[in-house]
Amino acid sequence: MQVYGLIGNPVGHSLSPPMHEAGYGSLGIDARYVTFEPAPDDAAEAIEGAGALGVAGLNVTVPFKQDALEAVDPAPLAERIGAVNTVDFAPVREGDADRPRGHNTDAAGVKRAFSHHDVEIDGRDAVVVGAGGAGRAAAFALADAGAAVHVANRTAERAVELAEAVPGATGAGLDDLGDRVAAADVLVNATSVGMDDPDATPVPAEHLHGDLAVLDAVYAPIETRLLREAADAGATTVDGAWMLLFQGVEAFEIWTGADAPVEAMNAALRAELE
Repeated sequence: MQVYGLIGNPVGHSLSPPMHEAGYGSLGIDARYVTFEPAPDDAAEAIEGAGALGVAGLNVTVPFKQDALEAVDPAPLAERIGAVNTVDFAPVREGDADRPRGHNTDAAGVKRAFSHHDVEIDGRDAVVVGAGGAGRAAAFALADAGAAVHVANRTAERAVELAEAVPGATGAGLDDLGDRVAAADVLVNATSVGMDDPDATPVPAEHLHGDLAVLDAVYAPIETRLLREAADAGATTVDGAWMLLFQGVEAFEIWTGADAPVEAMNAALRAELE
């Protein structure tokens, strides 16, 4: 039996175990998905320990995504983003590498979530609100797919710093966010606004419009105020569970080499959310 897992602190709220185990069950793979909660400064030790125990692959969540870079051989995209959320031990065990390979599947989660909703990215103007981990993944994902990306963040310096790393991107504070969104084709909320306060939204409703596609990375609640008001404006809406699903799907496929059973994994994820 293969064992896959997740390291984070905390991890008790994670929806990954039922999602991944539904995938294993659907394909008849003899595997389990477990969680580990090491101390906040023990990312490298936790990854090394998991490998020594025979774990086949790990997902990595807060606060370990950046620290994990030092414990793995990062794939080019993970290195560019500056964070790892998926670790594959197969290269080490097959003698092809000295350290496990580190990936960032959050970027794939963004691209595949939009693709699933038939949203074209190439050649479009995109606004990413937030310059943290999710914002970095979204900005690189959209730029690599051919979008012109603008990063907006409460702290303008962080937006500019991220934009300098993303090909062709611009960055600024929130002062002109409304005008940016009004002229955009794609919007990603990569902040936690709307999670703790369901009446909060990162973008006022008057700037949303029917030619916009909106992805909100928040998945609890599943329908945020931003998504409700975007739908009222006629926009295409993509809830955060799709991003969560497809980053997990990408990890599943890296580990197993099989096409992930997306419908089974999505059903399990949404059952947990409900």
